[in-house]
Formats: sequence, C-alpha cells, structure tokens
Amino acid sequence: MTPVVYDAGILVAADRNVRAAWAEHKVRLEAGVVPAVPAPVITQVSRSPAQAQLGRLLRGCEVVPLTEQRAHAAGELLGRVSSADVVDAAVAQLAAELRADVVTGDQADIRRLLDITGSPSRIIGF
Repeated sequence: MTPVVYDAGILVAADRNVRAAWAEHKVRLEAGVVPAVPAPVITQVSRSPAQAQLGRLLRGCEVVPLTEQRAHAAGELLGRVSSADVVDAAVAQLAAELRADVVTGDQADIRRLLDITGSPSRIIGF
C-alpha cells in the first residue's frame, strides 16, 4: 500500500468521532501504513489538550517535523503557485518527499501544489 499523508480534514473528522475517518485510518494501520502528519497540520486543528480523539488518532501516525530544509522546500512551492497557505505547502512537500498519497478535503489547492513538484501522489478525498 502506498504511504499516505494526512491533511487537516481527516484529523478534524477523527476528533469529531466521524466513523468513516476512523474506519479508513484502521484499514491503513492494518495494512501496515502509518500515516504521516506534518506538524503544521496539527497546529491548524489543535485547540485544546482535551481533544482526546485527536490525540488518539495521532498516536497511530508519524508526526513529521517541519525542518528548515522542508520549510524552504514548502516556501519554494508557495512562491511557484503564488499562494500563502503554509500548511497546504507542508502537506504537498511531504507527500512529494515520501512519494505518498494525500488524504485531504482541500483537493484543488493540494493538487496545484503537487503538480508543481511533479509528484505522482494521488489525492484521496475526505
């Protein structure tokens, strides 16, 4: 199974205990796929340490730091598409780096960024 990067939508859905989000996550884990979550995505969705479901989901993921090298690569993507959405750029950059698919509700913006990278990553809507 192809690696996968989670964008904010699936984290929000899991935090709201949406069954479909949990079912998809479980299928991935059972297939041996540990979803990657760029740290800025957590910043976008985290509002309280009391978000138990969010914490539960993240325990089954690899949280990937936004290193200086990744930050520069994401910034370059933003410049090439004339955008300012740092989180989308971090998601697209990591997906391209890992040659991973992206689970997102923001399909158009992520696709535009992925196209710039030349990545074969697929978009999985959520």
